[in-house]
Amino acid sequence: MAGIDQDTAKPVLALEPSAYCDAGAYERERDAIFKKSWRLVGHENMAPNSGDYFSDSLAGVPIVVVRQEDGTLKGHHNICRHRAGPLVADSKGHCGKELTCKYHGWRYALDGRLKSARDFGAVEGFDPRDYVLTPVTIGTWRGFVFATLNERPAPIADEMQAVGEDWPDQTVAPFAFQRSHNIACNWKTYVENYLEGYHVPDVHPGLDKEVDSSAYRVEMKDATAVHYAPPLSKDAVYSGYWGWVWPWVGVNVYQYGVMMERITPISVCETRLDYLYFFDPDRHDELNAMIAMSDEVTNEDKMICEHVAKNLNAGTYQPGPLSLKHENAVLWFHDRLRQLMGYK
Repeated sequence: MAGIDQDTAKPVLALEPSAYCDAGAYERERDAIFKKSWRLVGHENMAPNSGDYFSDSLAGVPIVVVRQEDGTLKGHHNICRHRAGPLVADSKGHCGKELTCKYHGWRYALDGRLKSARDFGAVEGFDPRDYVLTPVTIGTWRGFVFATLNERPAPIADEMQAVGEDWPDQTVAPFAFQRSHNIACNWKTYVENYLEGYHVPDVHPGLDKEVDSSAYRVEMKDATAVHYAPPLSKDAVYSGYWGWVWPWVGVNVYQYGVMMERITPISVCETRLDYLYFFDPDRHDELNAMIAMSDEVTNEDKMICEHVAKNLNAGTYQPGPLSLKHENAVLWFHDRLRQLMGYK
């Protein structure tokens, strides 16, 4: 039975604190996990016209996705081939017909070809064809754009299939805005919190009034955790459906929109959450209610995760048992980390 050590017939324990507090853990995870994973970077409707772009950071590598003149999207490292200057400095914008380095003005075609090394002078052997922007593999699912440094990734449609099977509404509203939140905890602490509803009655009183937390369940499907929590009324802000896709994508479905969540490990003790809201612009009251509920839940999660992080670093915590009833997805997450990283 999952959650029980068959050799000892004892409960399976949570990870050792060292998995969250080791200063070298992030570097090892970056190579073993994040560089090989698909990363949500935006949506096609965020870059409708040629020259429109949006940017992000993938396992520490800054990237930019730009709409080409033929209407396709192409991803590049957001790093000039000259002396590593940035091509774009904001999360979303328009660059016209070329990407221009903010440092020395080198100009690149939208497809990454070097067009001009501004006022560079004569240098023997210098060939602009040798300095194409480093490409990034991108894929789309329901219009959402993902990027990866993995040269041979599984199709993003396969990765996202399970989370989409029971999504209440197949359409995606226009992009509304993006907000970011920093949390002083290891990324795994936040993910574990995301993967269970056990804490809802104690940490989220507002959410507890929205959904039937007694019926909260999480089903593991491949690399996805699909959450179900029936709304208590037809006017509830949430639809009662969430999804999480290994290792850093959250899908939060509301009655009239969706918030796509990027979980970004910054260091061993800091995590950034990027919330991309897609919402019907005509439903102002519902949008305001969604933002209010989202902020409330995020602040409560931030509070509890930061307390847990301090306690994990206190040096006295001994791993406790995981609940088969409520923490099956946390157990799955820990098992995957143990296999990939050798954590105890």
